[in-house]
Amino acid sequence: MINIAYAMGQGGAAGGGQPGGFTAFIPLIIMFAIFYFLLIRPQQKKSKQHREMISTLKKGDRVVTSGGIHGRITNADDTTVTVEIADKVRIKINRGNIAALNQPSSPPPSVENKAD
Repeated sequence: MINIAYAMGQGGAAGGGQPGGFTAFIPLIIMFAIFYFLLIRPQQKKSKQHREMISTLKKGDRVVTSGGIHGRITNADDTTVTVEIADKVRIKINRGNIAALNQPSSPPPSVENKAD
């Protein structure tokens, strides 16, 4: 009777429920594809757009720095830009520290005082 119990236990384990070879890597490949399309690719796209924006900076552009300072570019070199943040107040910063262009969407509508 004991021999039959051991034989049944070994037969179940020897059945080979373990996937082998390529099928073991399919879940890892699927996870990498998900990470690529949800995390890596969008970050690369954003980085490329930022590099293009940095390369097209010119005098007169209104910008926002990575520190949150708003200003207007008064001079642009290969590696640095001079930003005027107030009347006669200029700072020199690296091009890489420009976070965004601050484009005014449209001139503000004129407000008229109406007396009723």
